[in-house]
Parts: sequence; structure tokens; C-alpha cells
Amino acid sequence: MTKSRTREHHLSTQEAGTLMRRATYAAVVVAIVLISLKAAAYQATGSVSMLGTLLDSVLDASASLVNLFAVHFALQPADEEHRFGHGKAEALAGLGQAIFVFASAVFILVQASRHLLNPEPITQSLMGIGVIIVTILLTLGLVLFQRYVVARTNSLAIEADSLHYKGDLLMNFTVLVAFILAGYADLAWADAVFALFIAAFLARSAWLIVKGALHQLMDQEISDDDRERIKEIAVTWPGSKGIHDLRTRASGADLFIQFHLELDPTLSLLEAHRIADGLEKKLMRTFSASEVLIHQDPLGVEKISEFQRS
Repeated sequence: MTKSRTREHHLSTQEAGTLMRRATYAAVVVAIVLISLKAAAYQATGSVSMLGTLLDSVLDASASLVNLFAVHFALQPADEEHRFGHGKAEALAGLGQAIFVFASAVFILVQASRHLLNPEPITQSLMGIGVIIVTILLTLGLVLFQRYVVARTNSLAIEADSLHYKGDLLMNFTVLVAFILAGYADLAWADAVFALFIAAFLARSAWLIVKGALHQLMDQEISDDDRERIKEIAVTWPGSKGIHDLRTRASGADLFIQFHLELDPTLSLLEAHRIADGLEKKLMRTFSASEVLIHQDPLGVEKISEFQRS
């Protein structure tokens, strides 16, 4: 099931692009700050959990940089060679991010297994705890901003990037617990055990990113709720006698909708155009960044065509 794309407020392409760019800039800046803090904390503590979250931040920074360029490319308007725009660059960026995330999961798994067999005491626990608390606050602020941007733009690239940082929140809380147990409860093995959970979480996150990217690349239909909403609007539109052959797909933040609109066969061409044009505009207001293509059919022509084919 894909998520709903209905928007309470319509955003222009330019407004959506501005929000998406701001989200990519914010992610890169936060990732760089976190890398600096975690590198210093790892040097002081030697914690494998801290190493895991440090590597994750390095990969987040790399992925966010890829995202920055991918979003810039995806927001380019349609041209003669790309009539449907460049939105799928977001899905390709998502696949690249998934590789980064999965690689970090494997590395952390190896390191955690080594430390589990040979537990090492954590030093400077208080410093590590302080860094993790600052990290949690910065990451939470970024995630809330990304959530706002995704809600307004439906950007897969921003959503995939946000998934990393949501994982960071859980990961950092895990590291915080590991520091408390290993540093103050004398449970050195806790650091490695929690790192294993971090690796598992990252691997699952990578799969979710791949799944979402493949849905767009394979032109999967949008959510059943949104398809029903489209049908409801089209069927109840003044002059409409029904619809058939509804097809939908997403490309980055863009949504493409097409269907056959059944109309009274006695209508003039001008009146049929007026009805279809009004319906197109209604759907474009309801679903942001959408392109609607409506083929007008005289009522009953579908049954006649089926009879002739049989």
C-alpha cells in the first residue's frame, strides 16, 4: 500500500521545490555537525555503539549530498527528451542511499560481533552521554522539518533521507542506554549488544528505501484511498456519467492521473470539453503537483467495444 498523496493545501511546483531544497541543505549541515561531535566522542570513549552511530552519520552525510544533487535534478522542468519530467531521479537516489545504509549495517555487525567476543570497557561515559543528548535534539529538529516537507511535497528523496534520521533517533537512544549500562552498571557487553540491534535496524531501513524506490521506478499505482478519492470526484462531477480505465503513477513529487470519462453522447464537443476541463482542474487542486489526462467517451461506448471484440 502506497501512502496517500491528497493535499489539504495546494503547493506550486516552485514552492515545493523551495521546501525540498531547504530540507536537503538542512540535512547536510546537521550531518556534518553530528560527524564532528561523534568523532570526538568516539576518540574519547572507544565505544563500538558510538562508532556505529558515527559511521551512520558519515553515510547520512554522503546520502544527503547525493540527495541534494538528485533533488536539484528532479526539480528540473520537463524538456524535449524527458516529457514526464525528471522526478524518477529521486527514486534512483533512494536506491543509492539504500546501498549506503546496508553497507553501514554490515560494518557495524562485524564490529559489534568482535566487541561482543572481547568486551572492552567504555571510558569518558559522561562525555559520550552529553554528545548523544545533543545529537538527539539536533536530529529531532531535522526530522520534524523533513516530516513537514514530505507532507507538503510527497518527495521520495526527502522521505528516504528522513528515514535515515528517524533511525538515528532510535539509534541514539539505544547508544544512550548502552553508555549508561556499560559506563555505570559495569556491563561492558551491553555496548556490543545494542550495536547489533542498530545494525538490524539499519538493514531494515535499507529494505524500506529500496521498496519505495522500486514502486516508483516500476510505476506502481498510488494508494487505494487516493484512487477511490479520484473515482468519487470524477463520478460525482456535474455532467459525468462514470469513468473507466483509471491509471495512476508517481514520479518523484509528481503524480500522473489518466482515465476515460463517460459523457452523454448527445453533448456537443464544446460542452464535453468544458466538463472534462473543469474536472481536470478539480483533480489538480486536490492532488498537488499532478498532471491529469482525460479521454472523453460517449456513454455506452465501452460496452459496444467489448461486444465487438467478442
